[in-house]
Amino acid sequence: MHARQRTNRVVNRIEYFVIFCNVTKKAFYMKTQTILITAGPTIEPIDPMRHITNHSSGKMGYALARACIRAGYRVILISGPTQLKKPGGCLFVPVKTARDMLKEVLCHFPHADICFKVAAVADYRVSKFSSRKIKKTRDRFNLTLIKNPDILKKLGQIKKNSQTLVGFAAETHQGVTYARQKLKEKNLDWIVLNEISKKNVGFGSDLNEVTLISSDGKKIKFQRQKKEELAKQILKTVTKVPVDQTRRFSFTRFNLFSFLGRL
Repeated sequence: MHARQRTNRVVNRIEYFVIFCNVTKKAFYMKTQTILITAGPTIEPIDPMRHITNHSSGKMGYALARACIRAGYRVILISGPTQLKKPGGCLFVPVKTARDMLKEVLCHFPHADICFKVAAVADYRVSKFSSRKIKKTRDRFNLTLIKNPDILKKLGQIKKNSQTLVGFAAETHQGVTYARQKLKEKNLDWIVLNEISKKNVGFGSDLNEVTLISSDGKKIKFQRQKKEELAKQILKTVTKVPVDQTRRFSFTRFNLFSFLGRL
């Protein structure tokens, strides 16, 4: 009986040791930097039935969030409405309108080391929301739109030298010209150009091809690939850290047998 109790005790302590190794491994490799990501579209209500929005699916932003989580960063994901499953292991903040997103971004941006502004934010909203459904009584109907706040421009104005700000540009023509203009005007460190006129990439697709342009003149083109893989490449480029480098965490034989010897 004594031998059986001793065997059970050994097994239990080995199990505890394995758990300790797993927990310590995660803690050891957890990076101290925080990455803020915005994703998805925003919606601007017209009445209780209708709203203004765009074709963004949120897939690129969510893929980037997963890549950052796997790389060990602390991640804050601020997302407009999507049909996607929210990534585990991050602080998830759901929003609807551009003004909602602005409020949450300004709350979390001061604590971020890197910010990826992937969300396709509505540029305009209706000047007056109708609390009742607008009835179909006229052949023509005009909406007056007013400009939404420019979240990315605001972040460029308040960012510190220690922060890295990455914007995304969805363009149909003269993509590089407009992306470089946006990069300069909004005080960005990087901009990711997404040329949405190309077929089978971008909005709604699991594939994408983009061009990264930096404030110091770098221009890096990534060919068509899955957004999950592209997210890793974007993260690696911006942080200059290999994100899929194999990490090893082990204890020496001395430590292991020293531990087992005390059982």
